[in-house]
Amino acid sequence: MTDLTPTAFYNAQLQKHNTFLKQLQKKRSFFGWARLVLVVATGVFAYFAFNTSLSVGLIVLASGGVLFLILLHTDTSNNTAIANTSQLIAINEEELKILDHQFQHRFNGGSFAPQLHPYAEDLDLFGPASLFQYINRCSTEQGRTLFAANMLHPLPVDAIKEWQESAKELAGLHQWRHQFQAFAAQASLTLRMQQRMEDWLNNEEAPFTKPYWSWFVHLYSAGTIASAVAATLGYLPPAIFSFLFLLYFLYAGAQSKKVIQLHANLSRIVAQTDGLQKLISSLEQQMFVSLLLKKHQTKIGLSSQKASDEIKKLKVILGRFDLRLNMFLFFIINPFLLWDVRQAKALNKWKEKNRTSVPHWFSAIAEAEVLISLGTLHFNQPQWVFAGFSTDYCLLKGQGIGHPLLPAAERVTSDFDIEGQGKIALITGSNMAGKSTFLRSLGVNLLLAQMGAPVCAEAFLISPMKLMSSMRIADDLSENTSTFYAELKKLKSIIDEVRQHGPLLILLDEILRGTNSLDRHAGSKALMKQLIREETVAVLATHDVALAQLSEQFPEAIENYHFDVQVANEDDLYFDYKLKKGVCKSLNAAILMRKIGIEM
Repeated sequence: MTDLTPTAFYNAQLQKHNTFLKQLQKKRSFFGWARLVLVVATGVFAYFAFNTSLSVGLIVLASGGVLFLILLHTDTSNNTAIANTSQLIAINEEELKILDHQFQHRFNGGSFAPQLHPYAEDLDLFGPASLFQYINRCSTEQGRTLFAANMLHPLPVDAIKEWQESAKELAGLHQWRHQFQAFAAQASLTLRMQQRMEDWLNNEEAPFTKPYWSWFVHLYSAGTIASAVAATLGYLPPAIFSFLFLLYFLYAGAQSKKVIQLHANLSRIVAQTDGLQKLISSLEQQMFVSLLLKKHQTKIGLSSQKASDEIKKLKVILGRFDLRLNMFLFFIINPFLLWDVRQAKALNKWKEKNRTSVPHWFSAIAEAEVLISLGTLHFNQPQWVFAGFSTDYCLLKGQGIGHPLLPAAERVTSDFDIEGQGKIALITGSNMAGKSTFLRSLGVNLLLAQMGAPVCAEAFLISPMKLMSSMRIADDLSENTSTFYAELKKLKSIIDEVRQHGPLLILLDEILRGTNSLDRHAGSKALMKQLIREETVAVLATHDVALAQLSEQFPEAIENYHFDVQVANEDDLYFDYKLKKGVCKSLNAAILMRKIGIEM
């Protein structure tokens, strides 16, 4: 990818872009002064030229006007480059912040959080300090929606492997990746804009679709222009021509009423078509190796008609359509040329040609953005690995498993494996020793693996599994639901899924905490036995050390693990946050209670 570390790479990019930005800003200042000087010089020379000759004066004015337009166009292009370079600078600055674990200011995807989901709330997928906030690099609504969907619903194994290969390729395409992100950030593509386009494409009640309109507009224009020429040459009396013009105006206005709604709908997407074209053109021009990205190039029409060319045609048509807003031009060109009819017909033709292609354009952009997010994660965290997959359920083998949202300097990793059906890994341990964090580490990395992303581990081999969890339970005052009953509802959904006997991994943290200790112990034992009977795989964290005795009854099914705490000087606690085999022997609740003043 690059010999530089991610931090060094982004700093080098910042230096390059800032240097280029200063050059562009100097040009902008120059173009501003150049236009002023040109206007003054043209006025002065024209003044003296008109005193010499009318024709010379007109030539000076025309020449000055042409030069002014050239300067204006060049300045506009320069301003576009300034905006693009500023966006590239922002991208690299943002990556440096994220590498420094400053990402809480970013869009957190809270709107994508489902009310009910097997694991989303427990694993902090959305909201402040969430996985979405840390990994997502999508700017379009299409990309963000797809990213959220991939977090909530695992991909098939064949698709995962394609996503992995594409993410690896994009991790090395630094310039292309950043430029695509810059285009996406400026494009403002929304689902509403896409819906407007698709509604128009699928609307069969378009005006001016009858075959006769193809020749009628030409015949009409020939007649109106001929009458204007005749009036100019004196062959047609002014009164008659005025009457004819009134007829032309009324007829053209009647036809224009048919396109008012069409123009109102499509005029709202004019600004976004430029960004859409840039994104599609960027996808077309890059030579990809990975199969998934090449598939998207084929879908958007790389092998035949370029989609970017088609979008450019749409931009031109919509631009011509907007001339109807210029009242002077509208009162001239529409009565004589049926301007609105011509543009509506051009839109109909464009629609018929591209009706089935447009959805592919948006899906290609969305997937490219998600893949860029995964590729960026791979580049930023080169020590993380892509998961391997096995067809044998259940298999989860990991080395150096850590939580992605913890800073590397604070992250403690552990090895863990579980294999076969009807297996339970029971984790006991002290308060704050790391049980819940480890459960989340397993869940988040399984999620990342099944969306084609690199995982926070040194090695990770899994079989495809559905993930369910019960870790973070809260009461619901709006439904008059207690914490205990809310947990029972969650456990019921898990048991219902268990009875389907599909590949499933369950993560449980301190279940039945809302009831008394006797019922909690009895209920936990009963649930563990049921999971074993149903040949389900689970990882269960608990303070109830007595549950570990079940391994004597089910030695082949239950494996005991623990997180412990070291005590020094009677009241000083030391946690190493490392997963170990066996049952926890050290407890810390009494020490913690003494620290806050409870006399034990």
